Amino acid sequence: MITAVDTNIILDILIPEEPFGASSKALLDRHLSKGKLILCEIVVAELAAMFTDENELASFLADTRMNLVPANEKSLYIAGSRWALYARKSAKNPFSCSKCGHTFEATCPRCKAVLTKRLHVLADFLIGAHALVQADCILSRDLGIYKTYFSDLKVIDSV
Repeated sequence: MITAVDTNIILDILIPEEPFGASSKALLDRHLSKGKLILCEIVVAELAAMFTDENELASFLADTRMNLVPANEKSLYIAGSRWALYARKSAKNPFSCSKCGHTFEATCPRCKAVLTKRLHVLADFLIGAHALVQADCILSRDLGIYKTYFSDLKVIDSV
């Protein structure tokens, strides 16, 4: 079994006293015992912020037996096309209530300009598409994007 790992699961174990640290560590250990743990370039780049130099990061990855597997053309295409779908939907649907789903416009109280929401960055879609193409599942706590735009990806959460 090949398991992709999202950055948030790894940060759970790297950041002291992180509430999901123990459950994320157990999840990583369980999936490592079943096969390989892989990371895409985005996850490795996001992890770099936690280490003082390349050697320290490389050592951590070797110790945890997580391997960088580069993206391929198929995963890059999927990431771009699903992000484009997301961007089109977001442009048509300004704001929505997370409880009831009602959509509405919002204006700045000062200048009355119509507010727009920021789009998720493409990185989330690159991570999801990489997992979809290169792995059997992904370990993540970022379920919203994956459930909506990667319903064909098995997502396992540490909670």
